[in-house]
Amino acid sequence: QSSNDDTKLIDFCLFSLQTLAQNQDLIWFFRSKISVPDTLSTIAELSIHDKICLRAYIILGEILCNERLKDLKIADNLSLFFYDMLEHAWRHPSKSYKQIPIFHLLRGFLTLSKIDAIQQKTADLDKIPLFIEICDEYPITFDILWALSFNSDIQNKLRSNTAFMAKLVHLAKQCDNEQMRKMTHGILWNLESSHQDRGMSEFSEEKQFDIMISYSHKEKVLCKQIYDELTKAGYRIWIDFDQMHGNVMDAMAQAIEQSNVIIICMSEQYRRSNYCRAEAHYAFQRQLKIVPILLQKHYKPDGWLSFLIGQLLYVDFTKHEFVRAMKLLMKELQTEQMPEILMTALDSSSSTTSVFSGKEEIPLKGPLSVPLIFPKNMLDWTRKNVHDWLMENNLIQMSQLLVDCNGSSLLYLSDFIKNGETKQVLNLLQEESLRRTNEGLSLVELSYFQSLLDQQRSVMRSKVSRRSLRNTNRRKKLISSCCQII
Repeated sequence: QSSNDDTKLIDFCLFSLQTLAQNQDLIWFFRSKISVPDTLSTIAELSIHDKICLRAYIILGEILCNERLKDLKIADNLSLFFYDMLEHAWRHPSKSYKQIPIFHLLRGFLTLSKIDAIQQKTADLDKIPLFIEICDEYPITFDILWALSFNSDIQNKLRSNTAFMAKLVHLAKQCDNEQMRKMTHGILWNLESSHQDRGMSEFSEEKQFDIMISYSHKEKVLCKQIYDELTKAGYRIWIDFDQMHGNVMDAMAQAIEQSNVIIICMSEQYRRSNYCRAEAHYAFQRQLKIVPILLQKHYKPDGWLSFLIGQLLYVDFTKHEFVRAMKLLMKELQTEQMPEILMTALDSSSSTTSVFSGKEEIPLKGPLSVPLIFPKNMLDWTRKNVHDWLMENNLIQMSQLLVDCNGSSLLYLSDFIKNGETKQVLNLLQEESLRRTNEGLSLVELSYFQSLLDQQRSVMRSKVSRRSLRNTNRRKKLISSCCQII
């Protein structure tokens, strides 16, 4: 009896924690308490009661960021545990497992499906056919598949299932349920490569909008205030206040293609939104200037959002009063489009920007009065030359990451980035960045780095070509002179 009472008490406590964890404004509190994830992880691994294990895993999925999930190595155990329960529930006539209905399992997994580590484990375990089998009876599965379809391995698995692809196309066109149409449009958007191959030249230089505001509808009130202030300042703004109908993915794409800048309104809800993720990724792909703003107190970007935003400067609307934050935002919108230095809050009280690197705070000064001189051939660059070149171009994170590189190493790395498998390259660079700098790799800074290297190589080739041409002309003149003498 005592053991049964203890089980009920633990289950009640976990149920209460699960309810609290669904309040995204409290997630920061759970993340700040190191003992909470450790305790929950222990409960999930040691409890003999599946219901208690499931609650513990769902709470961990709610409160932990991607990096912490990896550190605790929870993703593997969680995935194996969940899929074992789901398969038993699906095969059972009651469509439940130990009195846990399959719908409750799917609803719990919906949040977990947004986590990159869970997505990859799902691909590795080859569980996509199970979701495809379930989706007709449980429509929530389409929302899960939409989240999972951001993973490249899962994209390949879905594309190879021609029957499911045909079903998606049919539902996107014919389904009466608007939410279902949105989900199927979202999955198809992730699976279709046509929008990724559209050249920049297809769109006119004259844009219809100056700015697109990308936000989660939970932050609608504050975003409306920001929209009003920007409109008063004369900006042409695209924003979806009424939650678009029809093919929302195409409408989103057209808005991005007709905008110069995208304001990304960061929050936990934004990070979890499939739609916001697709929107932000397409804006990055179209090379829009990205201006992040923080709208949720205590929130720190993680997962795909952290990877996309990288080290960009952001305006913290939770730290400053609205008027002051708007001034900072206006200032940021007026700066030239170039990769920013590090992800740190813009603060109008300081006339200099600081870069936080480990324990040191290094103030960024203006350009040096005496320009640095580098050897003409990059192969002759020393490690100091490489460091100075990176710092001169404000590639602070790359200077920390490539501290041991000389010129030839830099060229080898450039070739590896260009010719290697994209996913593998990014994973390796991300791991190296976390190991060396304790920070996620900035895609924007990496892109700028590669662009500058290409420019440097082009200059080097041009100089070699000119030198070769001069040598050829000298030889011709010498031969001509010799002929005249003869």
